[in-house]
Amino acid sequence: QVQLVASGGGLVQPGGSLRLSCSASGLAFSSYAMGWCRQAPGKEREFVAGIDWNGGTTYYADSVKGRFTISRDNAKNTVYLQMSSLLLEDTAVYYCAKDRNTRRIGVSKYTRDYDYWGQGTQVTVSS
Repeated sequence: QVQLVASGGGLVQPGGSLRLSCSASGLAFSSYAMGWCRQAPGKEREFVAGIDWNGGTTYYADSVKGRFTISRDNAKNTVYLQMSSLLLEDTAVYYCAKDRNTRRIGVSKYTRDYDYWGQGTQVTVSS
């Protein structure tokens, strides 16, 4: 059974940094693209970053481009999201998810192409 456990969230001041981790089990991790999405209260889930199965291709939403970096360690079955220069509007619950397809060429930016969402980790940016 697939499990995605996200961690690393917390309270941070504007301009600060956080590193999220997502540990995966129950799947052939190195065969799937992975993504991070976020959902703020009253808003739709937003896909913010994705990485292909071998780590060679990444995608970032315009809202986070230049500030967030996604990476993966296939030996540890873990995907990371390094967040810097955090803004108030980055406040949300952050979820990691796996691609529905194995070894997709590139990275999908559509949440419909991802399944098995983790439990999420809260990121709060506040002064």
